[in-house]
Amino acid sequence: MKVKMLKANTIQTNFLMQLPISTYIQLTKPRILMMVLITATMGYFLANNNETPVVTLVYTLCGMALAVGGSGALNHYIERETDKKMRRTANRPLPQGVISPGQALFFGTTLIIAGTLVLFFLVNIMTTSLVLLAALSYVLVYTPLKKITWWNTFIGAIPGAIPPVAGWSATGAITIEAWLLFAILFAWQHPHFYAIAWMYREDYARGGFKMLPVVEPDGKRTFRQVIFYTLAMIAVSVWLFIEGQMGYVYLGGAILLGAFFLHKAVVFCLGKQNSQAKELLKASIIYLPILLVLICMDKLL
Repeated sequence: MKVKMLKANTIQTNFLMQLPISTYIQLTKPRILMMVLITATMGYFLANNNETPVVTLVYTLCGMALAVGGSGALNHYIERETDKKMRRTANRPLPQGVISPGQALFFGTTLIIAGTLVLFFLVNIMTTSLVLLAALSYVLVYTPLKKITWWNTFIGAIPGAIPPVAGWSATGAITIEAWLLFAILFAWQHPHFYAIAWMYREDYARGGFKMLPVVEPDGKRTFRQVIFYTLAMIAVSVWLFIEGQMGYVYLGGAILLGAFFLHKAVVFCLGKQNSQAKELLKASIIYLPILLVLICMDKLL
């Protein structure tokens, strides 16, 4: 029995090694992964006063990249049948047959285990726990909830907002400022993903996903959610200044960025057009990186 299992694992590993690297990269959801690493770095940067070695950040990012990338691969595995029904996901590796479900499962599980070990032995238990919580809740809670309730967006925003806190924790402690970063990212995800859900509501309906624009086609609650969380995001971003973590350079930029974001949100909610949802999506993509740059600039000045 042990010989057969060893042989099966060897075959699995050998086959995985023959696949093009682009297949692996696609399974890890690189856009989400990049944002995770950027926000984690931001958390570390804000918490660290040159007391924690830079190598700790390197270990943290490596462990997070492995664990989060693995959760992305497992999400591909779980949603493989649904992805076949949706135009925006039909070209992913599993629906196209580029990789088998078993191989995706093996790859994703291996990455999560490897990332957990890196963080546990080279960083600390607090960071390990946060990253593992984010990875597992994304796979085991958020992913199945997408077919059960529209609250999946709210639940999914929790693991999505953990990276800056995990990056902060790598320095050895978590303060109120880390949770303010969590709150900004948590709120930001709602208008961002509701814009996507509105644009692709027919596609989500084909896949059987209970996104809010699918279960409530008139969009009333979707638009209320967009405005509420946009205002919440702006309020928390300003609170960073009130807490004394940021200065006037940041405050001015945060207010201007927030006004820009809110304008796009209001236009979308009044117009209810896909083109306006796309503009809101673009605004969200512009907003977060610039806000992070402002945080860096203010920290350095």
